[in-house]
Amino acid sequence: MSSSPDQAPLETPSLLGAGEISAYLRRHPNFLIDHPELLEILIPPSAQSGETVVDMQRFMVERLQREVARLNGAHGELVAASRTNMTTQAQVHAAVLALIEAASFEHMIHTVTADFAEMLDVDVVTLCVEANGGPPPRITTSNVYVLPQGTLDKLIGAGREILLRGGCTPMPAIYGPAAELVRSEALVRLRFNSHTPVGLLALGSRQAEKFHPGQGTELLQFLARALERSIRAWLDLPTG
Repeated sequence: MSSSPDQAPLETPSLLGAGEISAYLRRHPNFLIDHPELLEILIPPSAQSGETVVDMQRFMVERLQREVARLNGAHGELVAASRTNMTTQAQVHAAVLALIEAASFEHMIHTVTADFAEMLDVDVVTLCVEANGGPPPRITTSNVYVLPQGTLDKLIGAGREILLRGGCTPMPAIYGPAAELVRSEALVRLRFNSHTPVGLLALGSRQAEKFHPGQGTELLQFLARALERSIRAWLDLPTG
């Protein structure tokens, strides 16, 4: 259908010429840095481009090499983290099964304070309980200690359940003679019920970065909850 004589033909938008584009890019030398996605569609010049032409092919290759190196590094970190998590998960599961298989209360305490260290790949594991007022009594069982009332709130923090720290100076009251070995630790609060003093599961390692604040705590808290239930069951404590 043709247009009437008094109708102006539709104008098509004019396209920028090479000179205008070149001038714009000269005024904005960071354009490709701000829009790196364009590198995926631009056709680079030949590597033998002369002294006055930027070798875009080399620029793109170097950029891709940096991106590949970054992705390879991220992939390696992800694989390492996944393997570490799977190992820790298997260790905690084995520790929980050992709690379930204990034949007596004394056997369970021995499992925690002696066998857990090898199972969880740490150097020392201790159980502590806060004294219910008065001076802490002396305990002769190895790696079991009584702490003054209020110690856990001061150490872990009121309302907090777990503390992970590396490069630390541990308390001899928690680890006894093994304290001088400990360079990082995981401290997990134990709550048996509302009528008994709180307890502590302490894991110490000579590796300064074995435990640190950036780690996940779900598996350690699961282990602590399993230990609480085992102790309540052996001592016939109410759950409330």
